Amino acid sequence: MNDLAPLLTPEGRALLDEVRGTAPADELAVATRLRRTHPAALVSAALGQARLRQRAAAKFGEADAGRMFFTPDGVEQSTRARVAGYRAGRLRALGVTSVADLCCGIGGDAIALARAGVRVLAVDRDPLTAAVARANAQALGLGHLIEVREADVTEVDTSGWDAVFVDPARRGGRGRIFDPEAYSPPLSWAVEAARAAPLAALKVAPGIPHEAVPGEAEAEWISDGGDVKEAVLWFGTGAGTVRATLLPGPRTLVGRGLPDPQVRPVGRWLYEPDGAVVRSHLVAEAAADLDGGLLDPTIAYITADEHRPTPFATAYEITDRLPFNLKRLKALLREREVGTLTVKKRGSAVEPEELRRKVKPQGPNAATVFLTRVAGAPTMLIGTPAPPLPGP
Repeated sequence: MNDLAPLLTPEGRALLDEVRGTAPADELAVATRLRRTHPAALVSAALGQARLRQRAAAKFGEADAGRMFFTPDGVEQSTRARVAGYRAGRLRALGVTSVADLCCGIGGDAIALARAGVRVLAVDRDPLTAAVARANAQALGLGHLIEVREADVTEVDTSGWDAVFVDPARRGGRGRIFDPEAYSPPLSWAVEAARAAPLAALKVAPGIPHEAVPGEAEAEWISDGGDVKEAVLWFGTGAGTVRATLLPGPRTLVGRGLPDPQVRPVGRWLYEPDGAVVRSHLVAEAAADLDGGLLDPTIAYITADEHRPTPFATAYEITDRLPFNLKRLKALLREREVGTLTVKKRGSAVEPEELRRKVKPQGPNAATVFLTRVAGAPTMLIGTPAPPLPGP
């Protein structure tokens, strides 16, 4: 799709409605039929847009995705709506009423900000991407709050806005970019733009090295449904603060500057911290709240004698501890009639699928095996998950 305009015409919109929900197996037949009465390029664009909308439903929900417009990169790189909504809500709670959204993409963050009651200047230098962002603002009835500008973000004056949000492009022609200075624009430029604003938020990859976080920034790692989605560098909210935020919720763990947890013997319970807790280096805070310690100084598994429900880690009751030995594991699983085996690993080179193939679990029961190290020794821990916490 190189031109959005034909899809915005009455004919284009009617075609989009007609091809909504078309299954991949039916596309050829649908395209052949529609090309008898519509231009072939328009039919192809409508079917392509239908595919993108189906993919986007996981991020934006079916209702919004069914009205929005997308590009392939836009679907891939846009923020999940629940994450964008959380971030927008936090900005609004800080008193922000206007935001310059730099590198706005297809407008996902601008939409979340506008729905929080924030006026948005959405900027992107790519003509098609800016056109899609503008169409999305109109499609969702937010055009009065979102001004889309096609421009180079490094040349935009943001002095009249309460806050700046920057989401640099982290993908190039060869895929994901890991060096923050290879972002577009570079992280160093985004940091300077943030320093010049009263309040700012920079979206960065969750793998950003902690030493790359500016001293005056707050660093927040966000996970959604257990998957780490992003890190955000906040300026103007509290220098040096570190947070792990879990969605839905939100539930936030704030760093307290604790030393590394002590290594202790395996207790009755094992806790697997959420990825945002691990990425934010807040395992010590989680362990302290659980009155637990580590199985090994280099492994982010917490062990404790008591079960304390927490949103920041998944708890497992440990039933068996074995030195790493596949024959003993296979015998134990056969004895327990375990047919559903979940394999988790930290600090082990064994691949879960390889282990399942070798032990050949069979039976009506379920178990979880952890392949890890205990005080440096390769170990297998067998357990069952505790009931999940109620509520969002």
